[in-house]
Amino acid sequence: MSIPDILAFIIVLAAAFAYVNHRFIKWPPAIGIMVLSLGLSMLSVVLRGFAWVRLDHLASVINAIDFRDVLLNFLLSFLLFAGAIHIDAKKLYKERLPVTVLALFGTLISTGLVGYLTWLLLGWFGYPVPFIYCLIFGTIISPTDPVAVLSILKEARIPVSLELKIAGESLFNDGIGIVLFVTMTEIARTGHFSLGNFGLLFAREALGGLAFGALLGYLGFHLLRSVNDYKVEVLITLALVTGGYATADHLHISGPLAMVVAGLITGNKSRREGLSAISWDYLGKFWELIDEILNAILFMLVGLELLVINVEPVLLIVGLAAIGVMLLSRWISVALPVWLLKRKINFERHAIAILTWGGLKGGLSIALALSLEKGMYRDMFVLITYTIVVFSILVQGLSIGGFTKNLLKTPKT
Repeated sequence: MSIPDILAFIIVLAAAFAYVNHRFIKWPPAIGIMVLSLGLSMLSVVLRGFAWVRLDHLASVINAIDFRDVLLNFLLSFLLFAGAIHIDAKKLYKERLPVTVLALFGTLISTGLVGYLTWLLLGWFGYPVPFIYCLIFGTIISPTDPVAVLSILKEARIPVSLELKIAGESLFNDGIGIVLFVTMTEIARTGHFSLGNFGLLFAREALGGLAFGALLGYLGFHLLRSVNDYKVEVLITLALVTGGYATADHLHISGPLAMVVAGLITGNKSRREGLSAISWDYLGKFWELIDEILNAILFMLVGLELLVINVEPVLLIVGLAAIGVMLLSRWISVALPVWLLKRKINFERHAIAILTWGGLKGGLSIALALSLEKGMYRDMFVLITYTIVVFSILVQGLSIGGFTKNLLKTPKT
């Protein structure tokens, strides 16, 4: 299929699913669209054996789409910038300590725990996978997905301070997770590990991404301040995202972290100091629309990926068991930082439980799993990752609002 045909197929299907969800299902858009996509995928698999049903074309379209490339090299930059541009940096700054500790140390703790427990789990099921590849899986599944978190938190109505902790952590720890993923895959590829080299690579990717993002953010702010035409201002932000992300990739620094920082600075400084109320209204609504459209496309693609994943019954059982591994590791990686920070910070009631259940996994994890080389147990980890992501979005995503509401209703003990 040609690129225009694929784009037409994706947009028409996403619009159809969004319409059906809005009119009849009335779930959060991301979840409703993904459920409909999963349903279509399952229907396609079930009916594939009937000669009178011609759904093979659907699988061929999904095969033609490089999900990893579409997400990591296109959608992610726009979604992170769109998410960050609307966050109040002053309020987020007040939560800087828990956000930093959860995003950095929480991700490191979870990566180690997921890696070790997955290594034990796979061995118990008769899959002796080398430990380094289980650690790589830890980097894939540990970060909370900012796209899933930000889109679903809109509907959850949890306390603002806690929402900022979850949103801030998810915006930054995906960059940390990608840096860890790149570092671990390089170690697995070369067979060499040096703490010094690991630290240098991590620092270059993470700190370089943060510094470059700040540069982009201030550049964007000064450019926006110098004009008073919303069409030009929108175009400047588009150039900031596309050009900035591509440049970060060429510099071998973290593009996701750069987009988060650029979005925070550009959005907050422009809203307060640079733009007129009319210009900011146009700019804000433009990026809100971009966020909604690309979210719909992303979650539709997550659901349709089922068509091209090789499902093995035993590995599906492993994936279901790995959900417990993910939740336990998430709980420990949240509880340790919270307990350590309680002397300095007043956390909300039931913060550990809400942060644990609100740590959603999404398309980012699937994209990272799909980017593994074949020799890194790619097919195995793709299926396990997909199982965890579907559970996380459907079960955790649909229940986080009610879960939080019920917890906060309980009296103090």
